Amino acid sequence: MFEGHIGHSFSLWNVAFVSALIVGFLTKTSSEISRGTAVVFYVTGFALVVLVRFILVRIVHDQTSISGAAARRIFLIGFEEDVERFNRDYDARALGLRVVSSSVLRGPDTIQDDLALAAATARMMRPEDVFILVPWAQKETIEACVDAFLRVPASIHLGTERVLQQFTDFQVERLGPISSLHLVRRPLTTFEIVQKRLFDIVASAIGLVLLAPFFAIMALLIKLDSRGPVFFMQRRYGFNQEPFRIFKFRSMTTLDDGPVVEQARENDVRITRIGRLMRKLNIDELPQLLNVLRGEMSLVGPRPHALAHDQQYERTIALYARRHNVKPGITGWAQVSGLRGETNTEEKMRRRVEFDLYYIDHWSMLFDIKILFLTVLSPKSYRNAR
Repeated sequence: MFEGHIGHSFSLWNVAFVSALIVGFLTKTSSEISRGTAVVFYVTGFALVVLVRFILVRIVHDQTSISGAAARRIFLIGFEEDVERFNRDYDARALGLRVVSSSVLRGPDTIQDDLALAAATARMMRPEDVFILVPWAQKETIEACVDAFLRVPASIHLGTERVLQQFTDFQVERLGPISSLHLVRRPLTTFEIVQKRLFDIVASAIGLVLLAPFFAIMALLIKLDSRGPVFFMQRRYGFNQEPFRIFKFRSMTTLDDGPVVEQARENDVRITRIGRLMRKLNIDELPQLLNVLRGEMSLVGPRPHALAHDQQYERTIALYARRHNVKPGITGWAQVSGLRGETNTEEKMRRRVEFDLYYIDHWSMLFDIKILFLTVLSPKSYRNAR
């Protein structure tokens, strides 16, 4: 209900505040206001704008839900099972809708009589919208419904197929003379890809230079703590499911990279002493700055899993492979939301995938920066460390 309102309020308040500063500068009155007063006014003003907006949104939502006076009046037409499924799957009242009436189609032999009665009922009930709940494969029935309700002064909607329920941003588009149902947008535009890549290059290069002495210390501690290489490299899928080798500080005594990869568990005996500290503080992930600089990863994105795990979950979790439509990240929205660590059940992985897909569908540069800050500052980022 409140989604997007903080961002809109922030944008509008900044425009108003900057406009006030410009007016003050032009009228030579800005010098009369101290910097402290301006800062207090900016912060408190923004808080009040958000508070008032939330109160108004809540009032409108409650009034719509309780009285239904502002709800859009809709009329349903379709076969009995489709009408029942619509009422079962959607809470019309919560969506600001009010079903004023429904008409059921009995079958192909009575279609004309059923539609004549349905259209007459709709003209009497005067809905704002008519939803045709007929399976899309039944083209002739849909055409008959559209023809009947073109005589009713209401918007006509073709009810959603089940397959569309997994897509939240589909829309009808025209490419010249071609009409299509656009299900999924390209994850990032060309400009967004360039913007994200430039940020990755600059940030990873600076990070590697600044962390070079720290890397040397960690390499020494790893070698002193246990036998084996400093770095652990494992095959992972990157953008477009292209395999690459990920760099990590070695935190375990094993170097699994085959068809079977056992996940780290709580109190796992394979984890070294220095490795336990590194994993708890996310230090073992820092060498992935090399992967970022090489273009195999991004600072922020869905965390890459071992190939064995990818192949396992692609078969059981819908849209799992969509995670590879962007570059994998050192950190991600799922990790800063507390979904880090072992995924020993399919439900845990399914939850992580939901957050990864949300990130892909809502990407922005500010979102990336927010995740980077949360990675360092939020306690959730360190939860479930193994």
